[in-house]
Amino acid sequence: MRWIISYYGTTIGKKVFMAVTGLCLFGFVLVHMIGNLQVYAGQARLDAYAAFLAHNEKLLWVARLALLLLVALHIIAAVQVWWRNRGARPVEYRGKADLGIDYAARTMVWSGPIIAAFVLYHLFHFTWGTVHPSYIVGAVYHNVVTGFQVPWVAAFYIIANFLLAVHLYHGLWSWFQTLGLEHPRYNALRRVFAVGLSVLIGIGNISIPLSVLTGLVRE
Repeated sequence: MRWIISYYGTTIGKKVFMAVTGLCLFGFVLVHMIGNLQVYAGQARLDAYAAFLAHNEKLLWVARLALLLLVALHIIAAVQVWWRNRGARPVEYRGKADLGIDYAARTMVWSGPIIAAFVLYHLFHFTWGTVHPSYIVGAVYHNVVTGFQVPWVAAFYIIANFLLAVHLYHGLWSWFQTLGLEHPRYNALRRVFAVGLSVLIGIGNISIPLSVLTGLVRE
């Protein structure tokens, strides 16, 4: 345990910790999106999926608490790394090797907390119904449709999921480098992997509120 704490005290240790927690969060986001996309299969399909999860409530709560813990630990490590980098390089480089990567990296420190706030709002909105005026327990399809029929709510979800996609882009790109899997020969494939998966998740998540707003998905 002592060597783990000592290793985490180093910058590379914090980056590896970020990579591992980030990979776990990515897996959750991917599975969560696949489940949510069942909204396109109709009310019966989505409500049946939700009922299946509800029957495993204890396991579901373990997953939720683990998710919140992973998000908190990921943000803490990210802020610590950012603070160390800022102290080590108070003057920014004049040139940028990759503006796309640099832009994504710059957004990480504030997009992370915004995404964490979004996760909490998402729980209050669709899980507990506290901030959902038309919430009906167990009627997940109804809750999704009526929830996203409110324009500002749909806009908030769209913006949050766009930031999530940008965040994932940099995270997936950096994951290989942090774990020592970077090689110039494979960097093009590495970019395709990062762009492809982040765009896939962004489009998948954003499509749901957009489909409700345009009437493609309705009760």
